[in-house]
Amino acid sequence: MCVVQQAMIELDNLKKIYRTGDVEVAALRGVSFAIRRNEFIAIMGPSGSGKSTLMNILGCLDQPTSGTYRLAGREVSRMSDDELAAVRNRDIGFVFQSFHLLPRLDIVRNVMLPLKYSPNVDTPEADQRAREMLGRVGLASRLGHVPNELSGGQRQRVAIARALVNRPSIIFADEPTGNLDSKTSTEIMELFTELHQSGQTIILVTHEPEIAEYAQKIIHMRDGEIEEIKHVRASAH
Repeated sequence: MCVVQQAMIELDNLKKIYRTGDVEVAALRGVSFAIRRNEFIAIMGPSGSGKSTLMNILGCLDQPTSGTYRLAGREVSRMSDDELAAVRNRDIGFVFQSFHLLPRLDIVRNVMLPLKYSPNVDTPEADQRAREMLGRVGLASRLGHVPNELSGGQRQRVAIARALVNRPSIIFADEPTGNLDSKTSTEIMELFTELHQSGQTIILVTHEPEIAEYAQKIIHMRDGEIEEIKHVRASAH
């Protein structure tokens, strides 16, 4: 009972079926697990295993065909489109493999973007919070720069700052080191580790075992099902 009360995410028999004409493809086949606040989870699996589908559902970008998904105790399928949009903006931060930064905006304005949809945050506060987050990820000296003046690792740090600026409950990171060299990947994962140690809940999708090892727990998927849940020593890094 205690685990249920602490769970931030609860999935029960989650299924996702895609239909193309008469053809049905089961992307998820009855996935169940729980994630507690301040856990660091990695989701792994080969192409077609269902990990991206699962990430989209967890991030409220897609809905399951059946089963239940409760986020902070609320059944996601019962939320309206406006409620889902509010959850994505307020409670969830996204970090992607390809950064998705706007090239003509400096990095402060890139990080400010999610706050445009926050009615209680005015422009001066948004600017201050963006600068604080960029300082937190080690870019205080690069505030006037646009993305193409930064390295790949620095651009990913901007993306992480943007994901954090709304003070979300959860960060979803989809292959965040996929475009980075090994040294820069290590730097980014050490940053995620610092965020987790400061209280952030992180859910990471990766195909790289050495990246997944930074997490507390690794969920291995295959053919739309959970193949194994592996607990990793928290002190590994």
